[in-house]
Amino acid sequence: MKDRKQHVIKMAHQLFIEKGFQATSIQDILDYSGISKGTFYNYFSSKSELLIAIYKTIYKKLEKDRNELLLGQDPSNIEIFTKQIQLQMITNRRNKLIALYEEVISSNDVDLKQYIKQSRLKSLNWTFSRFIDIFGEEKKPYLLDCAIMFTGILQHNLQYNRLANQSVEKVNDVVRYSVARLVKMVDDVAMMGDQLHEPELLEKWLPDQRKNNHEMIKGLLKIVGPMKASITKCSSDERDQEKYNELLEFILDEIIHTKHPRQFLIESALQTLNQNPKELWHKDLNHLSQHIQTYFNQQEEIDN
Repeated sequence: MKDRKQHVIKMAHQLFIEKGFQATSIQDILDYSGISKGTFYNYFSSKSELLIAIYKTIYKKLEKDRNELLLGQDPSNIEIFTKQIQLQMITNRRNKLIALYEEVISSNDVDLKQYIKQSRLKSLNWTFSRFIDIFGEEKKPYLLDCAIMFTGILQHNLQYNRLANQSVEKVNDVVRYSVARLVKMVDDVAMMGDQLHEPELLEKWLPDQRKNNHEMIKGLLKIVGPMKASITKCSSDERDQEKYNELLEFILDEIIHTKHPRQFLIESALQTLNQNPKELWHKDLNHLSQHIQTYFNQQEEIDN
């Protein structure tokens, strides 16, 4: 069922790109994906819910790819951030997300507009969190303002670059140029001590965000990166390498992409890893287990 649902999402995405969201009917989707109306409504309550599923699929893949760029890397390295933003912009272009956004904003669909609003706030929150990694806690009071300004600078640079180059975006060049302006901007704002928005606003705007999530993810990636390298280096059996890497990917996916990570499944994956040659990753595996347990303890305190 999951594969079939993903097939419908993929087919509908193609239709929305070709015809537009508003001009595509549910019957068009049924014909193009080869499913019945009953099957469609078994997966989605409406065309709007289907579009949200498309967004979620794209964002999940983007988040995974962005996180992989951080594996084993220093989070404060601004070059990694530049590559993450380049990846994000290329993903937007490849999936025609800007055109879809514009259709949604001009529509009267309340649910879609709310989803887009929340998605933009989550993207802003991610940028703000990455700025803390790069510029440090001492500049945190000014980094929400800087994240907002950077988002605007980047969007307008891309927009006018499209116009200047006859719709052919030089995404990587534009991102690198915009990031270069960022460093000076953060230094100037912090030096002046001029704050427009308090970072605590993000907690008000995103009340359902799990606390400490960014730090948890950053810590996971820092541990999992060397573990993957150790697996490749020390295990000559390709099937074992694939199995161990799949278990690590499952743990990452469960914590990063699941609203309520299933602790028993994560612990089961850790136990399976623990049953294999410990000398390959004994220290890192213990560190990973402790990190995950600390996370669940913190979430339990928050929930209570």
